[in-house]
Amino acid sequence: MERSQPKMMTRPIPASGEELPVIGLGTSKVFDVGELSAGPRNRLTEVLRLFFARGAKLIDSSPMYGRAESVVGDLVAALHARDKAFLATKVWITGREAGIEQMKRSAELLRTKTIDLIQIHNLVDWRTHLATLRKMKDEGEIRYLGITHYTASAHPALAEIIEREQIDFVQLNYSIGEREAESRVLPLAADRRVAVIANRPFGDGDLLRRVRKTPLPAWAADFDCASWAELMLKFVISHPAVTCAIPGTSDPKHMADDLAAGFGRMPDESERQRMIKLWETL
Repeated sequence: MERSQPKMMTRPIPASGEELPVIGLGTSKVFDVGELSAGPRNRLTEVLRLFFARGAKLIDSSPMYGRAESVVGDLVAALHARDKAFLATKVWITGREAGIEQMKRSAELLRTKTIDLIQIHNLVDWRTHLATLRKMKDEGEIRYLGITHYTASAHPALAEIIEREQIDFVQLNYSIGEREAESRVLPLAADRRVAVIANRPFGDGDLLRRVRKTPLPAWAADFDCASWAELMLKFVISHPAVTCAIPGTSDPKHMADDLAAGFGRMPDESERQRMIKLWETL
């Protein structure tokens, strides 16, 4: 009798109850490769093969990320994995008609009739695009809508929109080194039943570089953690308001390391505080 494989931890999307695996994939920079870049594309194919095999789903992209949307679309199609993927992208332009055209183009590049999530990138012309996204959701062109930013200085604006508007997702920067979201946006998102995607879980790589020569503490094994990448991701996804974290990588080994954070025991609040105290001494 074969043993069943463990499943990645999931969190429900509050707007629907749909379960979403807690580790996703960011595509900024790492998926911006050309059609003739066989080596990089082969590595990204292996990243996605592993990603889907371990039960992950959410892939986050944007028109801002160069060729990333088209690469995601090509590789997901080549892997026949559209039914396994939760495709998220963004609108990043000013004006209603320009936004509509950009989002139509995103669907073409991603090779999908329905995009799972479109987010207003860095709040650019958000009032205009929010009205469009609501119409698109009503007509079944998208499944969810949201807003994004990547700096703590934008958190007050994110909070104001969450308070005043009905949205499904908010994406923001949150990591053990950037914890500003804990003060207002994360509690507010939980209260207003808004799903949270955490970007920059490694601070654009700065956090991992900071611990390059530091041994992982032995007590990390208490919550099934075997690397600094796992520890940092487990810190993020163990916050009860966070739905999914989206580390970006083009390296299959790093992808495996990131995905491991979605399995095993999560740190409790006392362990999270211990992680913070350790971080502040580094």
